Amino acid sequence: MSHDTAHRPARGKRQMKLGAFLFGVGHHGAAWRHPDVDPRAPFRFEYWRDLAQKAERARFDAVFLADNVALFGATPEAISYTAPVYTGEPLTLLSALATHTSHIGLIATVSTTYLQPYHVARKFAALDQLSGGRAGWNLVTSGSDAEAANFGLDHQLAHAARYAIAAEHVAVVKQLWDSFADDAILADKASGRFYDPARLRRVDHAGDHFRVAGPLQTGRPPQGHPVIVQAGSSDDGQALAAATAEVVFTAQQSRAAARAFAQGLKDKAQALGRSRDSLLVMPGVSIYVAPTRQEAEAKLARLQAFVDVAGALASIRTFLDWDLTTVDLDAPPPPPPFTQGWQSRQKLFYDLALEQGLSVRQLVSRMSAARGHLVLVGTPAEVVDELQAWFEDGAADGFNILAPIFPAGLDDVIELVLPELRRRGLFREEYEGATLRENLGLARPDAGFPAPLSPQTKELVG
Repeated sequence: MSHDTAHRPARGKRQMKLGAFLFGVGHHGAAWRHPDVDPRAPFRFEYWRDLAQKAERARFDAVFLADNVALFGATPEAISYTAPVYTGEPLTLLSALATHTSHIGLIATVSTTYLQPYHVARKFAALDQLSGGRAGWNLVTSGSDAEAANFGLDHQLAHAARYAIAAEHVAVVKQLWDSFADDAILADKASGRFYDPARLRRVDHAGDHFRVAGPLQTGRPPQGHPVIVQAGSSDDGQALAAATAEVVFTAQQSRAAARAFAQGLKDKAQALGRSRDSLLVMPGVSIYVAPTRQEAEAKLARLQAFVDVAGALASIRTFLDWDLTTVDLDAPPPPPPFTQGWQSRQKLFYDLALEQGLSVRQLVSRMSAARGHLVLVGTPAEVVDELQAWFEDGAADGFNILAPIFPAGLDDVIELVLPELRRRGLFREEYEGATLRENLGLARPDAGFPAPLSPQTKELVG
């Protein structure tokens, strides 16, 4: 059997879902110092527009924007060495991108800790309407004292408390999205009735953390619910994802660990009465690819040469509350404090250092490459071999692609990796539908209203 025949796509074959994670000028910690990068580009709308359109032409499922609500760094001096990656508020940016794209999904990160459910429901309903059904909400709980300080708190809330709030928050948001039936609007000029009163309802939620009357003023979103994404991998995060998420973004270092995570999460969802296919797990992966392995390795090495260890250690201290600034760089790292912040990422990095015997200096290098996400370096065939192995082994339903630098790193994936994926029948040629849900293969939620009466029944009952 020839190599081409072996990878010929089969009819109806399961295919990967791919997101383009847009992040500053690149996901490598030193991306802004690369000679091919314009460090000021993220302050211009045209930069984001061009990246989103590029991803759409390549038929990515979605563009994904992370976010936090603080400028991290203990002092102006510490801040001054870190290029900002959250230069714009994501919902505002994606609303603008909605007018310059037509099919690609638009996923924004918004915290349940610092924005009320009514605001979240309304904003995402509006983005879903503006985009024709392409909105997605990456639900986070925030994880730093710096963010808490911007909202009148001395310290962030405890990890378990944040997730308890998040569980109630997302439940209220869903109720608000479902406060109108799809057919609630009559717009009957003759009778003067705009809404059918039987097709809308108040929420009247009174819980431990929120009191919300409803209904939502925007009507029902085109997708029913914008797609709910969740990125926490802690025990609390997994419990929330199993109950509510439709896409889970995770950082995993090995196929075995990724498979255990994905299948364990689907087990939890199934135990709650959900279909395993209703939850897609998409690990992050940073790809350094070139026609030869030597060229790919050179791309990574070039970026690693720009890493400033002192600056990286300051970022780690801010991001993970893990102070490595006073320890021997060539010694193993001490345990992190396992604070109320980014618990799953603290554990991932420490476990990685233990398993691979990394020194602090080596760990900093690994963290700079992709912040704990999988890093693949090689030829297109080598990279796709690994992606395919994860996909077919149940470790991933797809991947969130973290380009090391923009736009060149995204171009590399589009020009070198996607053709090989398509040759093997693993990625789409064209979009399957018009909405993000359709392209991800996710069912549209029902609002829970009784079926409307037929005209004949209405006549009989008067």
